[in-house]
Amino acid sequence: MKKKALTVLSIFALTGSLLAGCGSSTTQPQTSEPAPTPAPAETPAAEKQVELEDSLIVSGNGATVEKLMKDEIFKKFNEKYPNVKLTYVSGVSTEIVAKVKAQQNAPQIDIAIIEGGEQEKGRLEGLWEPLKEEEIPNMKNISQDLAVKDNSGATVNFTPMGISYNTEIVKEKNLPVPTSWNDLAKPEMKGNITMTDVASNFGRSAMIMMAYANGGSEKDIEAGFEKMGTIAGYMPTFAKSAAQLQQNLQNKTAAYTTWTMARSLTQKDAGLPIEFVFPQEGGNLVPTIASLVKNAKHPEAAKAFIDFLLTDEVQTMYATKLYYNPSTNVALPEEVAKSLEFDRSKVVAFDYQVISDQMAAWLDRFNREIAPKTGK
Repeated sequence: MKKKALTVLSIFALTGSLLAGCGSSTTQPQTSEPAPTPAPAETPAAEKQVELEDSLIVSGNGATVEKLMKDEIFKKFNEKYPNVKLTYVSGVSTEIVAKVKAQQNAPQIDIAIIEGGEQEKGRLEGLWEPLKEEEIPNMKNISQDLAVKDNSGATVNFTPMGISYNTEIVKEKNLPVPTSWNDLAKPEMKGNITMTDVASNFGRSAMIMMAYANGGSEKDIEAGFEKMGTIAGYMPTFAKSAAQLQQNLQNKTAAYTTWTMARSLTQKDAGLPIEFVFPQEGGNLVPTIASLVKNAKHPEAAKAFIDFLLTDEVQTMYATKLYYNPSTNVALPEEVAKSLEFDRSKVVAFDYQVISDQMAAWLDRFNREIAPKTGK
């Protein structure tokens, strides 16, 4: 009945309108003016999320990085976009790039979050989709010195490379506190140092910086190979992983190593008596870069996720939970900000394309000339 009544009223109203339009002098009942049509409001986030695909596959480092991603970052992202099912595939950067390359015809990963050197290798092989600031607005907040070539990715955090040392061993043995990359090749290091080979970023960066400390660079690596040859004789073998470096420092079979500030601070937090030194010659940064895989199945969800990684909330998580420097200018707790300080004016910007081009030759030479010198 209600519907029928409404229909009749509608007909009367329409008839009245038509008569008024024809100049009728019939007195019409007084009605209030219709409310003005409001301007279209911005689409709320809850409605925008329906434009995203319902799934997203992210690949990145394991261990503490994976734990933070799954336990906190994924959950926060799903508070904003509950319809997106998130999957994390852990691995080291070299493995992730190899996997993306093998899956080029049918990508199974949407986002690769990897170290800068490996990201550059992937860029040269055409594995990444260029990112646009209008699609990922928070990209505008990334520090200019962390820009990625061809916008092939977005730097989400970084950490400097340097020298770490076990303070207890250094004190017990009256060993020197390192201040220079050249200190690694001093006679006092014999039996007290652990390093990875140049297949790892830790060993490779140290070799390049030893070249810089002696007038060379990645384009003129001779001095780096010379120093690595000396260091090889100080160790029984080159470590195969960061976990082995950590173990050697913990069980006191070594006092010094070369790795990142983030790892050093994390281990110090866990109780290892360790300090980090950013050498006087400076050092390179190890950026973590999020890249959208070319022809990924879920590109819109991927862009939203990369943008989310650049929010103040996640940038603060990287700093406070993992001791990675944020890539944006976010205000951090005073104590954390102080612990992450180093001389940014001494950062050495590696040419990753040169490194990528030279890596096969360096590895071959290292295995022939340097590795056989270990323990001798």
